[in-house]
Amino acid sequence: MGKVKRVLIYRLGSLGDTVVALPSLHLVARAFPDAERRLLTNVPVDAKAPPAAAVLGESGLVSGYFRYTVGMRNIFGLAKLWWQLRRWRPDVLVYLGAARGLESARRDARFFRLCGVREMVGVPLTEAMQGNFFGASSAKGLVELEPETARLARNIAELGDAWLSEPASWDLRLTDAERAAAREAIGPEVLARQAIAVSVGTKVQAKDWGRENWRALLAELAAAYPQHALLLAGAAEDSGASEFAADGWRVAGGGPVVNLCGKLTPRQSAAALSFARIFVGHDSGPMHLAAAVQVPCVAIFAARNVPRVWFPFGDRHRVVYHRVDCMGCGLETCVVERKKCILSITVDEVVQVVGSRLPVVGEGDSAGET
Repeated sequence: MGKVKRVLIYRLGSLGDTVVALPSLHLVARAFPDAERRLLTNVPVDAKAPPAAAVLGESGLVSGYFRYTVGMRNIFGLAKLWWQLRRWRPDVLVYLGAARGLESARRDARFFRLCGVREMVGVPLTEAMQGNFFGASSAKGLVELEPETARLARNIAELGDAWLSEPASWDLRLTDAERAAAREAIGPEVLARQAIAVSVGTKVQAKDWGRENWRALLAELAAAYPQHALLLAGAAEDSGASEFAADGWRVAGGGPVVNLCGKLTPRQSAAALSFARIFVGHDSGPMHLAAAVQVPCVAIFAARNVPRVWFPFGDRHRVVYHRVDCMGCGLETCVVERKKCILSITVDEVVQVVGSRLPVVGEGDSAGET
């Protein structure tokens, strides 16, 4: 490539989608340190879904944004987006989009060519780039899939190594002000103790483990870790369900509780989660934030997605996931099967997994797999 002045990065999605792309965004910043880098992303489709700008903040990974409505077919809207990009004159496109089929990738490539882009990196124009590579077969004859984080990095490997296992590749570059806001919101009583961070919220019915399960789990954890504090994270809409679950913790004699749901920005929430000793939650944005700030996660997953693709990245985490005959269904609402994948996960099972990551004081640490 010649002299690159402007780099357009294509990545749609919200909180979790942005976080799993962090190693690739860091790689782009290293590959084009002197270029102006702007992100082409979507207008959030859900009120609980923060935009990419709220996640990246003042990190410096990108310097600006172009936004459009996903699924837009209005010719005037498309023309407006085309004109914005054409006028900006990007030299390079770095494609970090989800795999949506070869024809979709070809259509995207044609659009960006019309926008005047000379060079494109990562457009998934082959089946290999579309798919998450299969890994080694397990003892049970099952195969594991490549994390989405790894697929994105593999597709732009011509720019260099994304260093997926390095904490620096997940760095949100939180500011001192964001960390201070998190400390103030948490308060000295909770900061004085080791904290268990919990997020019970989810935008998707099929991912919801259930209020009663969360309440019973927190009661068990309070009994096992009475000297710990409880830090509740999530959107404002999750506050009621979080309080319901926290009552189990309180009745069982747990330590102080702070409910931060809806009180912090996504980046301030990441700073708050960094103070926790462990995170327990659904497959959700807060889970990905906790993983990004290097907090060990115990994640309770429905089987709507196949294993590994959206698991928190790294060996420090444990995922509770039950393989069922309908896994990979992709459903947002599960009625026929009655969420048998996630509702077959028991409270005792999760307690044991938490114990493998957070031993009771005086016990040795173990590294059990689930």
